[in-house]
Amino acid sequence: NKSSIDVIVQFLNEGELSSDTEVVVSPPTIYLDYTRQKLDGTVGVAAQNCYKVEKGAFTGDISPAMIQDVGCAWVILGHSERRNVFGESVALIGEKVGHALGAGLNVIACIGEKLEEREAGSTTDVVFRQTKAICSNVSVNDWSKVVIAYEPVWAIGTGKTASPEQAQEVHQQLRDCLKENVSPAVGESTRIIYGGSVNAGNCRDLASKPDID
Repeated sequence: NKSSIDVIVQFLNEGELSSDTEVVVSPPTIYLDYTRQKLDGTVGVAAQNCYKVEKGAFTGDISPAMIQDVGCAWVILGHSERRNVFGESVALIGEKVGHALGAGLNVIACIGEKLEEREAGSTTDVVFRQTKAICSNVSVNDWSKVVIAYEPVWAIGTGKTASPEQAQEVHQQLRDCLKENVSPAVGESTRIIYGGSVNAGNCRDLASKPDID
């Protein structure tokens, strides 16, 4: 609600944020405009989702143009809950990424495996399939507007966190995947962030790994 958002906004507006770090917050859609108006302009605001076309009869969804119209420049796409709760396919998420970038948004594209997939040893297959669907919808010139977020489903909101070593292993594989399927330069420069029960106690250990941005 607005009162809880106000607390976060005040914390960020008064905090000393590093100039080396890009900070983006993502409130529920109904609070995008409210958050953007309250928050210092140095902090980005992202929608949590959007659809793959400019306009049309898609009741309940939003477009990149709407996100931009309220002053926001980011969108999160492919979050595990969109994939696994709402049933969004790998192909649909790829198409969404392509349209959002084409409309001028920056994209945080999420990928990650479920617990049973990790236990079955198919983590690499799953995250590579998700990543390749994203890659096929990103032009060479748009990669600077893409952030990949590795978020293992089993570690989101569960209190379980991938160890820094587990996360680093996947991040390195993802970087190699980008180098092979896009270009060495894109593989080196693309930001790959980790999400999944991250907190003040474990963030430094995670961020110390060479391929976790």
